[in-house]
Amino acid sequence: MNTSVIQKINQIGVPVKDINRAVTFYKALGLPLLFSTETMAFFDCNGTRILLSLPEKEDYSHSSSVLYFQVENIKDTYEKFTRDGVSFIDEPHIVAKMGRIKTWMTFFKDTEGNTHAFISEVEN
Repeated sequence: MNTSVIQKINQIGVPVKDINRAVTFYKALGLPLLFSTETMAFFDCNGTRILLSLPEKEDYSHSSSVLYFQVENIKDTYEKFTRDGVSFIDEPHIVAKMGRIKTWMTFFKDTEGNTHAFISEVEN
């Protein structure tokens, strides 16, 4: 079984300048708010999460979306695509723990300089 195959788009990240203003807007669209913090908010759009976030780095502050490609095994995926020449920004790392689920991510650049990520959710 090939555990490095992309399964679906799990999440779309949208950089925002004012998290409270953005949350109000997305609530007005009728999207259910899953949870929020001071710097990010997660909404559900029929199974695809929309992540509103204040950018952690200047590289992420432009008006663009980050595609989060869900994979089964993030370490295998990272190793495969590293061998294939993908330019990764970081190594796979845990970004959140929600109950028994650990969310792992690793970010990479496409050929146009856009930032995207692989995401894997692992049950403890």
